Amino acid sequence: MKPAFSVVFLTTLSGAGQGLLIALFGVEVAARLGMIAAADAPPQTFFVLGAALVVVLGALGLLASFFHLGHPERAWRAIAMWRTSWLSRECLALPVFLACAFAYGIAHWFGSPWSLEFGALGVLSSAVLFVCTSMIYACLRFLQEWATPLTMVNFVLLGCASGFTFATASAAWLAPSLVGGLALCAAVLTLAGCASRIAALMRNARLRPKSTVQSATGIKSPTLVQKSRGFTAGAFNLREFFHGKTPQTLQRIKWTFLVGAFAVPVVLIAVGGSVSSIADSLWLLCAACVVQYAGLVAERWFFFAEARHPQNLYYRQAS
Repeated sequence: MKPAFSVVFLTTLSGAGQGLLIALFGVEVAARLGMIAAADAPPQTFFVLGAALVVVLGALGLLASFFHLGHPERAWRAIAMWRTSWLSRECLALPVFLACAFAYGIAHWFGSPWSLEFGALGVLSSAVLFVCTSMIYACLRFLQEWATPLTMVNFVLLGCASGFTFATASAAWLAPSLVGGLALCAAVLTLAGCASRIAALMRNARLRPKSTVQSATGIKSPTLVQKSRGFTAGAFNLREFFHGKTPQTLQRIKWTFLVGAFAVPVVLIAVGGSVSSIADSLWLLCAACVVQYAGLVAERWFFFAEARHPQNLYYRQAS
């Protein structure tokens, strides 16, 4: 498939926002349960600015999605098929998630006793959004690379990993006592995301196309070889369903995201979470956020490019 950067940014930005809100809620629950000492309790500013960052990330993702529309002025029609379309459900779930995150931040701003309830709603809406986004791809049975439970697992783990990394960097600035615990969570989630992503890569490497040139053309000869796609001009099929990159380019991007999204961030998180200097910790964790997000952009690009659309058996061949 041809990756659309609008969708790449939508899924990575909103995923990071969802993971960040889950991290904020987790910190608040831990504080309410007495798992965090009163002297180490995070200030309200930590939750307010964290919720603001969640809204910014989600809003940027929503803005990016508009560049994927041929007629942005008709975007409201995207929700019309919510009964049967995961895409329509995502279009409904994302604004609800943003509203919950905004309400969560406002509750902390005014010191409302209902902040925990708003946070729970935010986490629930985040979970629904993860399901809707991942099922857009996992439900497409003819794209074998996506039609697996690992698609949803990866969306959830990678979103939570980046969100917890953002939370750790925020804690280094506003609540240093939380850095150690959040850094541990971020590192564990990053490693878990790496394991699940490698599992998906290994699974996809073993896949064999269900369709062949013979089944596509109806010619049963075992020696059939396609030399041309039958026309020389461009077509929608060529632009939208094949990325046009060489196998060598895909291999480089795969190793780039494995290093950038997982290996380097884990090292930066581990070092940033253990140094005693607040300034050094903040810079290392901010670097982890930047490197990890860039790696996740490459990962999401590869996720789309890796899918082999059956129509490419015919249309991508050239004489």
